[in-house]
Amino acid sequence: MQPLWYRNAVIYAVDPAMFRDSDGDGWGDLRGITDRLDHLRGLGVTCLWLLPFYPSPFRDGGYDITDHLGVDPRFGALPDVVELLEEAEENGIRVLLDLVVQHTSDQHPWFQEARSDPESPYRDYYIWSDEPKDTGQEPIFPTVEDDIWTWDEQAGQYYRHVFYSHEPDLNHANPAVRREIRRIMSFWLRLGVSGFRVDAVPYMVEAAGAADPHEGGAWLLREMRELVSLRHPEAVLMGEVDVPIEEYNDYFCDGRGMTMLLNFWLNNHMFLALARGDAEPVHRALDAMPQPPHLSQYANWLRNHDELDLERLSDAERAEVIEAFAPDEDMRLYGRGIRRRLAPILGGDERRIAAAHALLLSLPGAPVLQYGDEIGMGDDLSRRERLSVRIPMQWSSDEHAGFSSAPSDRLVAEPVRDGPFGYREINVYDQQRRPHSLLSRIGDLVRARHGLRQIGFGRHRVIDTGCRSVVALRHQDDGDGVAITLVNLSGEDVKVQVPDDLGDLVDVMADSDYPPDEDQPRLLRLRGHGYRWMRPRASVFD
Repeated sequence: MQPLWYRNAVIYAVDPAMFRDSDGDGWGDLRGITDRLDHLRGLGVTCLWLLPFYPSPFRDGGYDITDHLGVDPRFGALPDVVELLEEAEENGIRVLLDLVVQHTSDQHPWFQEARSDPESPYRDYYIWSDEPKDTGQEPIFPTVEDDIWTWDEQAGQYYRHVFYSHEPDLNHANPAVRREIRRIMSFWLRLGVSGFRVDAVPYMVEAAGAADPHEGGAWLLREMRELVSLRHPEAVLMGEVDVPIEEYNDYFCDGRGMTMLLNFWLNNHMFLALARGDAEPVHRALDAMPQPPHLSQYANWLRNHDELDLERLSDAERAEVIEAFAPDEDMRLYGRGIRRRLAPILGGDERRIAAAHALLLSLPGAPVLQYGDEIGMGDDLSRRERLSVRIPMQWSSDEHAGFSSAPSDRLVAEPVRDGPFGYREINVYDQQRRPHSLLSRIGDLVRARHGLRQIGFGRHRVIDTGCRSVVALRHQDDGDGVAITLVNLSGEDVKVQVPDDLGDLVDVMADSDYPPDEDQPRLLRLRGHGYRWMRPRASVFD
């Protein structure tokens, strides 16, 4: 057993609809993911996070679910899930599923029954009101939805929806709803998944608090963690918890709530640092973060499948990042964020993209990679809202990027065809043949990260190097193991000073060769957007 496997995991997020189409119907599917597990293994991935593949009308990319225990026929069937889990295990890769139980689709049988009969037991599965209630909660998508209450003519009442109006909120104050959640979790855990990325956690806790205000409703998270621990002791709950950092401990629940928190606070400050070419925002964010409880962990990422939500920054900082990385209005979203992928944000500069990944992989916590970012895929701003970053994986320069053999009019989405991010310029096959490609660099970083277990398992502190552009961290485990990570966020070559007590340092991973300076061994050089991960010589050769 490896109860702490997640502490040094590298997680890879895949949208099943967009990864690979194995049967030519135009949609990516589970078998297509299974066929490409060698790509993940070659990259050094140890955990696959699957976005929703459940039956859905797909008005919200599959997050509008009509059956939490099924597989949408476009993706395959339950045997395909089993095959994927078995093949992933053979490749040393664990699998997390998206647990989306804050809301359902309005086409879900529960909601259809609830709206058609006020006496139905399903009526109380959702939140109803004769009049809209002002709870202070604003719509999550303010430029799309005007309110969190929508009138249902058939039900004769308003129903609450924090997200889209076609995604009614579940009533977590109802014990029957919580039993359904336990049933869903138990089903997939018995099938062999290693846990869940839990969607929209704060809103679930808020609803639970309406039934029992104890711990502000966080008792719901303890219930979920207890079930996971009983069904599968190694399984984890990775929570989407975009709240002020002062509230993080409320979701860790002293180590008995979420196993991992997706760290929006640090993510926002990483982009502020990238926009400025200045390490200070990252250093400041790390210093402010609460230490996770024993056995708990943060999960860090650069970009995900949603917009780059910058709510954790001040108004001035947010405006600074948006101005730097989304100069056109069409690149912005919901009045708070950016709807571009990482590579276009960073101008397609491979050295800068690699440095951003070196930063991600050197941060304390489990790194989460977004599919396609390892080759520098672009985005499609012609797609609405957040769908701009949810585009087909670019496997080759063949028609439709090697994603699908279906005709164009049957594709779930068109691959990026033209420009510097088109699939003829950016694809896996071409980069596999180039020894210094972005794919090669990121793969080297991932594999080196596995060897530096102090990053995932140890403690960290910021090093003062005298250079503002360099994120400099010292990582130490419970023994004598020490690792130093240096990442230059500016395009200029720099020199940094490291403490004398580290001894003679040698490179474990670097963007290029750095011959030692015999006259000034404590003064280390970094190229523009360069990175160096180092260990004391004694720990390498003893």
